[in-house]
This record gives sequence, structure tokens and C-alpha cells, in this order.
Amino acid sequence: MNYTYILQCSDGSLYCGWTNDIDKRLAAHNAGRGAKYTKSRLPVKVVHLETFDTKEEAMKREWRIKQMTRAAKLRLIASDKKR
Repeated sequence: MNYTYILQCSDGSLYCGWTNDIDKRLAAHNAGRGAKYTKSRLPVKVVHLETFDTKEEAMKREWRIKQMTRAAKLRLIASDKKR
């Protein structure tokens, strides 16, 4: 499986990425090895997760999410909590 995810950083900012192993990727982020952006904003937690069959689908969704405004990303995250 491939995943597109949104992390909430300790400063309240959001980070979007994709991976094929969400547990390993989250551990890497929280160990300071995930991304330059998250390294100084630890700890991080997953607040949105989508699953895809292919890497290409996950990467396309990551790009689309990164084009969203912060408000749109927060609405996406809030819609998860309603489920």
C-alpha cells in the first residue's frame, strides 16, 4: 500500500507527504530523520491518512493537497474526525 498523509507539527503547522510504510515514516519524522521541515518541529502526529494502490496515485494526491490552502487542509482533517 501507498499512503498520502498530513502531519501536525508541535507548532501547529501542517506537513504533507507520501510513503509506502506509514509507521516507519512517522518514526523517522519523530526521530528527526523524516524531513528538514519537521526536524525542528517535533513531535509530529498523523492527522490525515489516505491509502492508494500505487506510488503514482499517492504522489499525485500529495501534490494536490500541497496546492490547498491551510483552511482547506483543516477542513479535510476535520472531515476525518466526523467519520
